Amino acid sequence: MRKSLFAIGLLTAICSVQAQNVLIHVDDAATTYVSKGTLVYSGGGLQMRGTGVIENHGNFMIQGSSSDSFKTITTGNVDKTETNGGGNFINKLNEPAAVGTYNTNLPSAIPAYTYGQLFIAGIPQDNITGIVDQEFRAVNHGTYQQIGMPFYNKTASTLSTELGKVFTNTRYSKNEILWNDNINVVPKNFGIGYKFGVGLDGFAYYMLGGLGLDVTNTTRIVKGRPLTDIGASTTLQGAGLNVNFGVNGNALNQYNEKYYSYLQDEFVTTLWSANYGKNLYQFGNPFLTNLDLSQIATNEANGDGINLTNIQGVRLEISPNAVQTSSAGTLTSGGAAYKFITFSAGVPTGDVNYMMVRPMGTFVIKLNSDLGAAAQQLNFSNLRRFNYYTRDSGTSYSVTASKNTNTGTVKQLGVIGLDANGNEVARTYYVVYPDGTTGYSLTQAKTQVTLDTTDILGTYEESPTGGADSNYLGQYWLYINEANENNFKGKNIKMKNFDLNTIKSYKFEILENASPVNNGVHLLSSGTGFYYKSQNGTVQPALQGAVIPVNGAEYDLYYGEPSNIVLATNETKSPSRTVVVYNPGIENYVVRFDPNWKKADIEVYDMSGKLVITKKAVNTSTDFIIELDSKLKNSYVVKVVSDKGETVNTKILK
Repeated sequence: MRKSLFAIGLLTAICSVQAQNVLIHVDDAATTYVSKGTLVYSGGGLQMRGTGVIENHGNFMIQGSSSDSFKTITTGNVDKTETNGGGNFINKLNEPAAVGTYNTNLPSAIPAYTYGQLFIAGIPQDNITGIVDQEFRAVNHGTYQQIGMPFYNKTASTLSTELGKVFTNTRYSKNEILWNDNINVVPKNFGIGYKFGVGLDGFAYYMLGGLGLDVTNTTRIVKGRPLTDIGASTTLQGAGLNVNFGVNGNALNQYNEKYYSYLQDEFVTTLWSANYGKNLYQFGNPFLTNLDLSQIATNEANGDGINLTNIQGVRLEISPNAVQTSSAGTLTSGGAAYKFITFSAGVPTGDVNYMMVRPMGTFVIKLNSDLGAAAQQLNFSNLRRFNYYTRDSGTSYSVTASKNTNTGTVKQLGVIGLDANGNEVARTYYVVYPDGTTGYSLTQAKTQVTLDTTDILGTYEESPTGGADSNYLGQYWLYINEANENNFKGKNIKMKNFDLNTIKSYKFEILENASPVNNGVHLLSSGTGFYYKSQNGTVQPALQGAVIPVNGAEYDLYYGEPSNIVLATNETKSPSRTVVVYNPGIENYVVRFDPNWKKADIEVYDMSGKLVITKKAVNTSTDFIIELDSKLKNSYVVKVVSDKGETVNTKILK
């Protein structure tokens, strides 16, 4: 026997229709109001006629079958279309101005940003002819807006009216629509006459030209037929497998764009190493319901049935300026725009508060390698969740499942940089677990994520004896840093704040097995906790939720209280954001300077100790080109000294 409607906020007129494929019918001029926090369940089809409206501020779930339908029809019983219909089923934004606020899993948290969600299961696509009005806002991503398009047979040109700007087919105009080809690692043109959900999978990843596009300050309405959940899965196989990026990314894609001009992989510390840019899968949310990514790497009995054992991490396009256009017209992206979650520790680490992907949101999966014939399936249908918070593996799978408290062996300290008004402006993470990797490792450190030179808060690769490893100070620094819980206990990693004018205080966020500990708590289940020490201070316990004033640019972070505070000799070296990197565009190495530097002296020595390049008072506003003979296969030591005495030493291996 079918279940009937059991919960609704305000019912003006609703009736059951005795038809094979419609269980609930909203007649002409009737209004059904689903209030915030309410769940409406229908065990069959849904039909809205004429001006009959369902205004959804909560959750509407339709569990149908192959004979059921989702329909919006005229008073003459004709199906409405994307161009002459809509207005019958409306998914509302409850707090549209709070679009930039992400709901956190901290104790006693109340969701700040909520919206109507529609869940349709088991109904074939041909039977889903109804038009949904999806209210839409998103954080501005820059010159290209990342977006999922959860509609079937919707003409791309209809977005021009709905989003308030005209889209064209001209590449680099910032008016075009692109979609990402995961296999060939290239953003391709999506013509304005093309149909979303036809030809490409419903979970395709799109980029909308951002010129004149305002989706942050104005609530838009995007209309279309929802996608079916039948067959909404994909095999994670072949992304970039047969693509030759060329030396340092210098090869050309089909649009004559060099791969290095747009391809970015923050999960790999060594630029253009074997796995760099490979096994990256970019997806859009194909549903009008949240996706919960928290359980995609678990084989627990209560898991989502995904269990991507080979996953390294997830990247989410959250912050402003995710994708920009360079002066040459190619696409570029910045690591500071993203949020990152890694899974190799066995539980999610990093930005775990961002594991819920909103309707029309996007995300990127990074695998450690390509499994070939053993490749795994990602079933998007199983990821759907009405709740705004993730659940743990101890909670049975359900679209309405919420999160319970959890303990475990992966410990995470988040340090959040706050401005003078208490607003978050930066953050960084330190993760420890029994199988974590201490120090540099090209292949073993799987939870680490790198930072860009423009970021203002982060940590440095640790030396096995504690402190920053001077061998890598000039190569990269880290957003998420990992160490082995046992062999690095009581030793310090170096955290640096490069903008004391902006970051005025730090707030601590402590998680164990991706679950927050209670406010004021220090010791974890191991009986050990995190600690911190400012440059001229004493070692202090880091307490959940504590806010401390910034006292100096450099701090030491510890898991486990140090037996003494005599630090390693390399602690006298002050980390900098100045790095030496290879620029494939000019086929040479460059010095990319810390934004706070004004002038710098540069010396380059060959391995015999001979000084081969020396420059004084170099302008740091642009990269300095290290003019080395590309024909000589030699190694060099680069020494860069700022006008304030900060020193960066690094090696070039050719």
